[in-house]
Amino acid sequence: MNSPNHRLDALRGGVAPVDHNARTIAALAGNPGCDRRAVLDAAGIHKQSIAVHLGHPAPFGQSPFALDRARAFEELVKADGCAHLVRLLRETLGLSVPEVAYTDIADVGGNTAHQLRHTRTLAELRRAAEDGERSGTLFDHPLLKLPVAGHEVYLEPSVIAFQIRGRFHIVEIKSFAVIDGTADSGQVAAASRLSAVYVYALKALFRAEGIDPDRVSHEVVLVCPKDFANHPTATLLDVRQQLASLNRQLSRLTRIDRILDHLPPELTFSLEQSPAELARAIRTVEARYAPECLSACEMAYFCRADARVCGSVDVLGRATRDELGGLESIDAVLDLTAGDRLTSPEQAEIADQLRYVRAVYREHASAGAEAVA
Repeated sequence: MNSPNHRLDALRGGVAPVDHNARTIAALAGNPGCDRRAVLDAAGIHKQSIAVHLGHPAPFGQSPFALDRARAFEELVKADGCAHLVRLLRETLGLSVPEVAYTDIADVGGNTAHQLRHTRTLAELRRAAEDGERSGTLFDHPLLKLPVAGHEVYLEPSVIAFQIRGRFHIVEIKSFAVIDGTADSGQVAAASRLSAVYVYALKALFRAEGIDPDRVSHEVVLVCPKDFANHPTATLLDVRQQLASLNRQLSRLTRIDRILDHLPPELTFSLEQSPAELARAIRTVEARYAPECLSACEMAYFCRADARVCGSVDVLGRATRDELGGLESIDAVLDLTAGDRLTSPEQAEIADQLRYVRAVYREHASAGAEAVA
């Protein structure tokens, strides 16, 4: 009963788990030092519900209008046997595709159970890899399994693996517009990070099945509406940089079982507790807050409030925190800067830099006061 899976079920408090997706994995990899997010995601806990119960809701998620628009655009792209998509693939990849074999892995004989869908995904992709395009060209809704911090999670992308000439491409369909050949850079960057998760997971699946992972292309086909209409257009995204970052960050994640070993055995994050009880439970798992969390994690406002109360340097941002050489609190930084704190040998260099900055600041502030006078 003490296995990681049983512990994670107990933390969830008897409610159904929330599946991982590319967004949660990308966010987790973006902050690998945060045990709190790692545990909550591994347990499949609905973080937004937790944040609301704690009184720190985050403005997360798309509006119903945006979700409906995204759904309608994806249906358009996949309509009539993916006619639009096939045309775009011919144009984007410069290839002739006389026939397209389409396989939807959304369910197995009407059964949507994860294990069955994952087994079918393995079978379909292995057959395609071994037999070539005669066994399949388009694979919709593949269900992948990815080890994250020693805990296997299912990844259910609403994407298509497209095989041509023995190479598999991830096709990512997004509803943000490409206007005059240019899309919003922030949205493109986000799409690149999410697509990299799918590429990473598909490579991992191939590697586990003894298939050359290099058969999964690092170029993702991004499909978006063109200009102000719903007419789809496509472009290639090279996600090698995002893949390297993802691999590096996921390798730094602490294994879930090691984190669980340090938590009280009776710990639960059930919403049946009072907000005060739940807050105490959440605080038993260490967080690593940074301002970047505000755009990536539903728990960010709660963690920010805690960081402010304890005066953590985390609120200053990851770059500043890393520059401060392991100093944990803003008070410690100010004491070291003013010379009110004994300096250890490890802190000597950062102390000299802080005092130099303080001297420069005071000199400029004095000069400015004299100029005003």
